[in-house]
Amino acid sequence: MTLETATVDAGTVKMASGVVVEPGVFQLQTRDLPVETPDGWVLVDICAVGICGTDYHIFEGKHPYLEYPRVIGHELSGRIAEASGEWKAGELVVINPYLSCGECRACKKGKPNCCERIEVLGVHREGGMCARIAVPSGNLYRANGLSELQAAMVEFLAIGAHAVRRAGALEGERVLVTGAGPIGIGTALFARIRGADVHLLDLSEARLRQASSKFGFDNLHLVGDDILAGSLTDGFDVVFDATGSARAIEAGFPLLAHGSRYVLVSVVKDQIRFDDPEFHKREAQIIGSRNATAEDFETVMQAIREGLIDTDALCSRTIPIHEIADQFQLLANDRDTLIKAVVTL
Repeated sequence: MTLETATVDAGTVKMASGVVVEPGVFQLQTRDLPVETPDGWVLVDICAVGICGTDYHIFEGKHPYLEYPRVIGHELSGRIAEASGEWKAGELVVINPYLSCGECRACKKGKPNCCERIEVLGVHREGGMCARIAVPSGNLYRANGLSELQAAMVEFLAIGAHAVRRAGALEGERVLVTGAGPIGIGTALFARIRGADVHLLDLSEARLRQASSKFGFDNLHLVGDDILAGSLTDGFDVVFDATGSARAIEAGFPLLAHGSRYVLVSVVKDQIRFDDPEFHKREAQIIGSRNATAEDFETVMQAIREGLIDTDALCSRTIPIHEIADQFQLLANDRDTLIKAVVTL
């Protein structure tokens, strides 16, 4: 840690923490640096924090599961602060921010990502935009072969990798990803790795241009286009929604081919309505995709190591933590051209 992130104050070590105080108000506040952990937990000194759509939704008052004020930050890389059990001091780790109970029906079925009592860092409990955090040992993954910045981008990519895994087979299938933001791009990348013919749909021409220039996606569609014209008349085998918009989710149902799957990656507060006879005659499936599991984190890290994911193209900006308070509103306003901003400590 540096003097910019932690200081000594009257004998107690303090640290700067990025806090959404209430909707529309982001501040750097001083909090106590954790020095003790419960049994089985590990202290991690944070290296980098990716800013996510969830963080912007918290800032805008749109997140359905949150109480203010909240230290945000759940896309986290860090180094082990003190040797503990299997962990050596200084090891670079990726933090899985989904803290599960281990006892509910979902956990016992191997689905801790949708634990009945899940607590997500930066949402249900204080997050990692700070110098140090305590995390259960089982939520840490060694980031061998990755840089600190790359390790901070694993979590959001794991969301897309999990959604693609939830969709099932994909090789040779026609896939539409609605929403070309970070989660949508991550989903599209892993669908392509799995052999799909990937199309992207978005409101923003700028986002679609980025998808083409940075990642080589050529099948691009603007909202309002007659997307089912020509060779696409019979629809898509898989549609992924990564928009966070109820209207966009509803607009995706007519794009489903017969025998297709609709994977809802985003979460919205609203009710979703669709035409049941049209849905039924397609024998379509609706699949929820929430968070990610250890398998997905490992999938992402291996893809980065193999050069299948261009993390330089994903990282739009790096910002030191002492500058983030002045820039947070600007970042929230610039999501058309911003893929991933990463706060460094």
